[in-house]
Amino acid sequence: MVHQSDARLDAAFAALSDATRRGVLEELGRAETSITRLADRFAMTPTGMKKHVALLEEAGLVTTEKQGRVRICRLDAEGLGEVADWIAARRALWNDRFDALDSVIETFTRQEPPDEQA
Repeated sequence: MVHQSDARLDAAFAALSDATRRGVLEELGRAETSITRLADRFAMTPTGMKKHVALLEEAGLVTTEKQGRVRICRLDAEGLGEVADWIAARRALWNDRFDALDSVIETFTRQEPPDEQA
């Protein structure tokens, strides 16, 4: 059974797999902006950019708000936080494993007899 948070993480990582969408997140990290300006920045049509933004929005990484005829995009800190938390948990797990491996290597290194010189 897939949990909702697992599905959201899957969607987030799928969205992050595209260089344009990662670039959009970087741009939105600087300031909120419109889909039209994002499209200009990435040399694509507004329709093409709207599809990228929709995927980011479905993944919970971006929110949009219609202001008149313009759709404004901004980062969704909560969605980005979920991804960052998942990555941080994996980083801690691997750091613990590498620390344990370092201890084992150090133990074996101390137990090795010194090289005999002739």
